[in-house]
Amino acid sequence: EVQLVESGGGLAQAGGSLRLSCAASNLDDYAIGWFRQAPGKEREGVSCISSTGSTIYPDSVKGRFTISRDNAKNTVYLQMNSLKLEDTAVYYCAAVGKACIYYGGAFHYDDVYWGQGTQVTVSS
Repeated sequence: EVQLVESGGGLAQAGGSLRLSCAASNLDDYAIGWFRQAPGKEREGVSCISSTGSTIYPDSVKGRFTISRDNAKNTVYLQMNSLKLEDTAVYYCAAVGKACIYYGGAFHYDDVYWGQGTQVTVSS
């Protein structure tokens, strides 16, 4: 089992940047994903990084978001640039097993451990 705590959310202007952090009790060989959920919408994955550093992004954030991990610090980061109004959501990190699995436009996982989430609000 792994515990996850997100931080770094807040208010940003459109076109601006934020960096989210996900502190884990232990990263071990977990793949870590970032997800978001806007009001009235389903939760969607925005990035995933494997234990070896391989990354996956959906088209909606590709080129704007960058996921990275520091195993020594048991922390995963999500750098978000060129923010858009539609990026407003609660962002969650999750340990999604041993690998990032993405097909059909969505991330897929069996065992998952979620953080509590952090609010990101983008204003015009």
